[in-house]
Amino acid sequence: MILHGYWRSGTSYRTRIALNLKGLVYETAPVDLRAGVQKSAAYLALNPQGLVPALETDDGLVLTQSPAILEWLEETHPTPALLPSSAGDRAVVRAMAALVGCDIHPLNNLRVLKAVRELGADQAGVDAWAGRWILDGFAALEALVARHGEGWCFGGAPTLADCYLIPQIYSARRFNVDLTVFPRLLEIEMRADLHPAFNAAHPDNQPDAD
Repeated sequence: MILHGYWRSGTSYRTRIALNLKGLVYETAPVDLRAGVQKSAAYLALNPQGLVPALETDDGLVLTQSPAILEWLEETHPTPALLPSSAGDRAVVRAMAALVGCDIHPLNNLRVLKAVRELGADQAGVDAWAGRWILDGFAALEALVARHGEGWCFGGAPTLADCYLIPQIYSARRFNVDLTVFPRLLEIEMRADLHPAFNAAHPDNQPDAD
């Protein structure tokens, strides 16, 4: 498999975590978002939306959109499971993941922040914009982890929810968000720091990292 992504992209980061948790071998094909490589003819031929990540599978599929990729990984490589066994519990984990993937991350990705800057915001304004949505979402996620977590977002092992959370914590630190009010989320971050699958996926450990 070949993962086309950007080292600091949250969507690429969550995909790397899931691939690593599944123990899958993949090549990394860097896509430099700052240089506009995602809008090149070659990359648009692969992913017409011009976003990362894109995953080329061993049987020739090209998968885009990280939620679809993570669900495909779960369906085609079910062990270890990143979703619980019961339908109700799976819905809870998917809701936690969507809280980050739908309600936080899209509001602080590269193209949205570029638009915020075009409207006149300086770096402090960008940080305030991103922090607003991160704080709102993390407050809800902290409560859900208190209800369902046993060391991780849900239960005692990593799930799709943790694949989403850890990159968003990394992003929150880039925007100088005060995370001390989320002790449960920080506990998960500490646990992830010691987990080889999360550690290998960290942006600083990617070949295209600054």
